[in-house]
Amino acid sequence: MGSFDWDLDAGTLEVDDAGLAVFDLRPEEYDGLPATVSTRVPPEEGVRLAAVIDEAMQTGRSSYGAYFQVRRRNGHRQWTHVRGRILRDERGTAYRVIGIVRNASTEFTEFTVISPLEAGRRRITGMVQGTTEALSKAVTVDDVAAVLTGTGGMERFGADGLILGLAEGGVLKAIAAAGESMEALEELSLHRLDDSLPLAEAVLTGRPRFVTSLAELGDTFPRLAPYIQGLEVDAAAFLPLIAQARPVGGLALFFRGRSDFSAEDRNLCLGLAGIVAQSLQRAILFDQEREFATGLQASMLPRHVPAFTGAEIAVRYHAAWGGREVGGDWYDVIALPRGRVGVVVGDVQGHDTHAAAIMGQLRIALRAYAGEGHAPATVLARASRFLAELDTERFATCTYAQVDLESGGVRAVRAGHLGPFIRHTDGRVGRPNLRGGLPLGLATEFDDEEFPETRLDLVPGEMLVLCTDGLVEEPGLDIAAGMDALEAAVRAGPEAPDALADHLSASLWERWGTGDDVALLLLRRAPDPGTPQAPRIHQYIHQADPEGLAESRVALRRALEDWGFAELVDDVELAAGELLGNVLLHTEGGAVLTLEVLPQPVRRVRLWVKDRSSVRPRRRTPGEAATSGRGLMLIEAVSSRWGVEPRGDGKAVWCEFVPEGSRIDEGGRLDLFADSPVVPPEEPPED
Repeated sequence: MGSFDWDLDAGTLEVDDAGLAVFDLRPEEYDGLPATVSTRVPPEEGVRLAAVIDEAMQTGRSSYGAYFQVRRRNGHRQWTHVRGRILRDERGTAYRVIGIVRNASTEFTEFTVISPLEAGRRRITGMVQGTTEALSKAVTVDDVAAVLTGTGGMERFGADGLILGLAEGGVLKAIAAAGESMEALEELSLHRLDDSLPLAEAVLTGRPRFVTSLAELGDTFPRLAPYIQGLEVDAAAFLPLIAQARPVGGLALFFRGRSDFSAEDRNLCLGLAGIVAQSLQRAILFDQEREFATGLQASMLPRHVPAFTGAEIAVRYHAAWGGREVGGDWYDVIALPRGRVGVVVGDVQGHDTHAAAIMGQLRIALRAYAGEGHAPATVLARASRFLAELDTERFATCTYAQVDLESGGVRAVRAGHLGPFIRHTDGRVGRPNLRGGLPLGLATEFDDEEFPETRLDLVPGEMLVLCTDGLVEEPGLDIAAGMDALEAAVRAGPEAPDALADHLSASLWERWGTGDDVALLLLRRAPDPGTPQAPRIHQYIHQADPEGLAESRVALRRALEDWGFAELVDDVELAAGELLGNVLLHTEGGAVLTLEVLPQPVRRVRLWVKDRSSVRPRRRTPGEAATSGRGLMLIEAVSSRWGVEPRGDGKAVWCEFVPEGSRIDEGGRLDLFADSPVVPPEEPPED
């Protein structure tokens, strides 16, 4: 009896001298690897032992025990017993196994007489059980191939090489291969179902072929002859995979050191081939149903996303992996009147083709209502009514936004769905608070079709991010954790919408396990840096963002220094602070800040602060003890001139700053040039 210490993380197995003696291994020939010990365990016994250990690992047990056979140097089989204790970390993950191994031949000699027939029966039972258990978890054709070629795949058949072929449309295609020399047959991976190759012949005739002389095999199949020498095997079995009286493929097994196939060996190969055939047929049917369902869903999504001047748009749709059913997630991009664009993402309840069919109808209806020019709240109210009138009990969630690419104004509504994210030009990510209504369909049933509209501003270079919950839901975790992960991924991702969409898919959808469908839509308002002679920056300051004012000051200082106006930094920061503070304190929304260079008739700086209030600022004369009312007085003191412009549903206050030595008088003329023409106020840049 000996002991062992198995380090699962390092992949090493320490066995003392007594333990090595149980396996009939000499200390000098042992390298500390589990694979070396496994050479003494027959393949079918290894499969059975691995199943016992795997079950203990996965079920959380603290120990396991098993009897198995070891093949000694003289060829005799020895019954052996192992017992291991599994050590786990605080998360329950196994990291080490310690235990004992002993020669158990005496026990079976004294208490049980194992006949050769019984030993053979146990061997066959172990191989069949191991193969059946492994293939029971295979869902797709790729899963079946992975089971046969993955860890323990060939050992389940006691083979040294394996090729799996799929019969389809009169062609046999090799879809999986394992074994050191199987690459020699790579050129034959796709060929017609005829009698020129042994595996194709077995599939075509439905009869297996067992070969113990590869030289004779080359004589029988001349097309195979040039490849035989590279196989480095001694025997082979070519097995048809028959399911419901129809050939679905073929399985070729290759062996070293085998000189014959007994009746027991042939029956075992045919039995294992039957198990593989059933699994392969089930996987083929699953893949066909899956392809149909995903094709149906894809056909109901937009084929092309229209291009819009002033915007970059990226969309992604990902179907869930590992399941037959599909969901009702969708996205859409809609051209609207007066240069606007509508964007929507949504999710119909359920994961089946019925949900996908409803999604298609609802998407078209919502697109029609939006295209008619209705307000966002009206669009969702009509869509809810449409869904309620369908012969279904399903409901849907969605977020819909109308974006004015000229002004950057956004009118957004949501119906029981996730709100959007906005990535600002400085890399920060915001989560606008969109008051939501009930899901579509339910809103009509409960006679509550109110969908409050939220006004947002999207300055040039900022990005709107919309998605369905498959991107933020991880099984077993609160959705808030997924939302935080999405925010971090948006912040750390690339600036271009297409690149960011790929980044989010890779870092989140695949991370969560790809168990749900995902619709993702990103709209970035085209950056507006101005020109080299007249550069420009934009920034949005949210009313509830305490860092916004500090970030804006940093952005202003950096821009002025880069443009050669460092002497104006203090005056511009002071004016910006007064204007922004007025907006954030006395209006119900945020502010859009724009700083630009005006090159003519003298190079100067203009600062704009836009808000959604139509109330114009007025000059006041505060008393000595007053704590407010001096904002415009400060603006007049530090700037050359200022003014107010109406801007859509709000206003924009502007002020100009000229470097020392150049001033513009109240009439718009430059003091340094008496004959200079009047400078009319330029049109404010679009925000």
